[in-house]
Amino acid sequence: MDVKAAPNGVATIEDRILRITGYYGYYPGYSSQKSTSRSSATRCKPGANCPSSHSGISRQLSPLSVTEDSSAPILELQSRGSSGICGHRTERQNRSGDNGAQARPENSGQENRMQACCRSCTSVLLKAVWGLLIILSVSSSWVGTTQIVKITYKNFYCPFFMTWFSTNWNIMFFPVYYSGHLATAQEKQSPMKKFRECSRIFGEDGLTLKLFLKRTAPFSILWTLTNYLYLLALKKLTATDVSALFCCNKAFVFLLSWIVLKDRFMGVRIVAAIMAITGIVMMAYADNFHTDSIIGVAFAVGSASTSALYKVLFKMFLGSANFGEAAHFVSTLGFFNLIFISFTPVILYFTKVEHWSSFAALPWGYLCGMAGLWLAFNILVNVGVVLTYPILISIGTVLSVPGNAAVDLLKQEVIFSVVRLAATIIICIGFLLMLLPEEWDEITLRFINSLKEKKSEEHVDDITDSSVHLRGRSRANGTVSIPLA
Repeated sequence: MDVKAAPNGVATIEDRILRITGYYGYYPGYSSQKSTSRSSATRCKPGANCPSSHSGISRQLSPLSVTEDSSAPILELQSRGSSGICGHRTERQNRSGDNGAQARPENSGQENRMQACCRSCTSVLLKAVWGLLIILSVSSSWVGTTQIVKITYKNFYCPFFMTWFSTNWNIMFFPVYYSGHLATAQEKQSPMKKFRECSRIFGEDGLTLKLFLKRTAPFSILWTLTNYLYLLALKKLTATDVSALFCCNKAFVFLLSWIVLKDRFMGVRIVAAIMAITGIVMMAYADNFHTDSIIGVAFAVGSASTSALYKVLFKMFLGSANFGEAAHFVSTLGFFNLIFISFTPVILYFTKVEHWSSFAALPWGYLCGMAGLWLAFNILVNVGVVLTYPILISIGTVLSVPGNAAVDLLKQEVIFSVVRLAATIIICIGFLLMLLPEEWDEITLRFINSLKEKKSEEHVDDITDSSVHLRGRSRANGTVSIPLA
């Protein structure tokens, strides 16, 4: 059948369709040659060779300068033989097998990444939950200790005896730690072996009599002074004021570390230290520089200072300690207090500085409650560093300020003035500024840059989506034309 060529060079409608769709192997006049080949080709059985038809087609394709590779799909479509179909199936199976082999390691890699992500998220969630519990426990134990001291002072005022009695309870720190070790550790150790292992905080030789006196004595004195001055301040000031002033120890730790340990200088921490000093002055001014107020502020600031000196010297001479070493050290302080400082309350008793009628008249319930909560506070501070983030421990300490304020308001023992409230807030803000990490400025800049990059990417995606939408609408309206030739 003769087919007339169209003016644009496309012979038939079929050629136009193939031209538009971009059919692989298409060339002009494909449909006319296809019809000619159908009329001239002989029918072959499936799987048989037909050399005549192949030679005829190759002779027809040769004037068009089409290679054998480009004509192969045409021959396969024209012959419709079973061998061609089987070849396609075999090739598809091989390709699917290769794709499956490549997909397996990719799927396993994705599963491993998903499992690692789930484990990390679970650990972070557990740390956050433990952190919340530790925050509440630390703040409540410190608030409870402070409030029990205030209640005890109504009938019994012997601050040094109370300090000595509560410090003796530190002896139980290591037994509590060893009990936890027996309950949780898979490989359990004997008490002496664990004691020797934890005594490495004093050196490779462990705890000796010389190191016991040399390393324990100064820290025991600082521990006693910190607690004794804190109790003296509670006699002159409210629990809220004392707990707020004690939070200044963070600022003093930074100043001493900068001077003694040559730590990195940070402007934000200098600002926090200035805020702490401002809060101290405002707290003294709250009662118009009354004598008891000034003395109470001095006691509270002295307690914060000795606490800061204790921490800086610990870092200088003993370095960092794990939970077991900290438990060993605190228990050693309790033994030193029991052996060497017991004579001090005896002297105060006979000099009638701190005197009581009989041991039966002592408020043992309040004393044991105060000592137990103080011990719980020290244990929670050290356990919290292991279970959660250390910054949460400091947050739990500063939360004792609003906790004591709530209790004082409920007891109606204090009326907060504007100056006292402002001083408390300034000190707490300074305390929180001290918790910023050393690389806080770099972290902030990286966070801001990531937000800017994310916004720019979202803007580019919006522009791309809008352009795709406009193209789709123009195609739907028929504004894009496809040339036929």
